[in-house]
Amino acid sequence: MSSLIELTDYLVRSLVRDSDDVVVETGERRGEPVISIQVAEADRGAVIGRQGRTIRAIEAVLDAASRGQRPGLHIQGD
Repeated sequence: MSSLIELTDYLVRSLVRDSDDVVVETGERRGEPVISIQVAEADRGAVIGRQGRTIRAIEAVLDAASRGQRPGLHIQGD
């Protein structure tokens, strides 16, 4: 799971303006693993993208890297 966190951190930091505010952590929601992404409020839209295209692309990359065992994603702004 640590490689997925590192990959997520790399992808998100490359998208945002304020990469110092990016925090990627692992946790659990309803018994399922989840990766929590925290970014500055101004960068939240860049991570989600138009109509969610960017976040879906990140999910696709994580799904390929995890071989179908991808945890859920949770995004929050400051």
